[in-house]
Amino acid sequence: MKKISFVMVVMMLCSIMTVNGIEPYTSAPGKSAIVMEVETGRVLFEKNSHEKMPTASTTKIMTALLAIENVDPEKVVKIPPEAVGIEGSSIYLRANETVKMVDLLYGLMLRSGNDAATAIAIEVAGSVEEFASLMTQRARELGAENTSFMNPHGLHHDLHYTTAYDLALITQAAMKESLFKKIVGTKFHTAESRDAEFKYFANKNKILKTTEGGDGVKTGYTKKSGRCLVASATRNDMQLIAISLNDYDYFNTTRKLLDDSFAIFKPHQILQEGDVMATISVTEGKVDTLDLLARDKVVIPVSDEEVDKIKTVVEAPDAVMAPVDQGAIIGKVHTYLDGELINTTELLAAVSIQKLTFKDKFLRFLRIK
Repeated sequence: MKKISFVMVVMMLCSIMTVNGIEPYTSAPGKSAIVMEVETGRVLFEKNSHEKMPTASTTKIMTALLAIENVDPEKVVKIPPEAVGIEGSSIYLRANETVKMVDLLYGLMLRSGNDAATAIAIEVAGSVEEFASLMTQRARELGAENTSFMNPHGLHHDLHYTTAYDLALITQAAMKESLFKKIVGTKFHTAESRDAEFKYFANKNKILKTTEGGDGVKTGYTKKSGRCLVASATRNDMQLIAISLNDYDYFNTTRKLLDDSFAIFKPHQILQEGDVMATISVTEGKVDTLDLLARDKVVIPVSDEEVDKIKTVVEAPDAVMAPVDQGAIIGKVHTYLDGELINTTELLAAVSIQKLTFKDKFLRFLRIK
């Protein structure tokens, strides 16, 4: 039998991974993996990231997102009998017990309560089936085209699946919700709305303790899915999501993915909020010109080799007709990296400009004469 050298092994690993043209930097032993920057959605690393897979309790990221988007977190929820005794991880809800939605969310994300997931689903949509439909619909809205949800908790179903890429998109949206980010970054929570002994929730996610800047988000495991982890960390004002699916060493994999990504990619500021990006003419206005300001601060993750490949393109009319309201959207500025669109930010009118009255026009005519 022909021996395989260490060099050959490395070459085979490199052949199945890409890092946007940059030399691969980890073996990523899981079946599928991805690293995504939260603000721009730029993919920094991927391995089989579009392969459909069962992802167990990482499903609950979408469950939490829908709950936060649709229900007041302070709402008191009466637990339906259908949510009691769900197999797997549990926060031991009791039928007709009343619990605040926010405490159900903590139980969902810290203790991975399948009963909490079911109670949330029924509260939001009336049934598990309808909630699963909403989950898939919301996934499509986020661009997650290869995702199908059949339940709110991730217990195995042949038609329940997603991809590392889709899961990153869902997590990206969730991490932009302040309550979600607070919950998944919490190490210990006491559910004050519960009078039962099962009101203390400790976070199972080791990323919070073992990774510099670790701030969430969710573990998952079933026999079909294997060990799955969605991890997140923030360093130098840049937040990255690392996902490894069907990976026996998922904590070490995601920690290394994060460490290597932060080492290779640095935040590079393109625009500051309020930067003047263009000056255009104003027709029939009391002022003849108008500055257009960048709506947002734009920071993108780039490697040292990519800095010179950044280009910004302003898309705006040459002139606008008065009146103009301050803050009105007049155009956009697009940021490209090596020819690929990576960010689009709106351009806003810097000031309000009133339309010339007949008197204004007459006075101008006299000044010209």
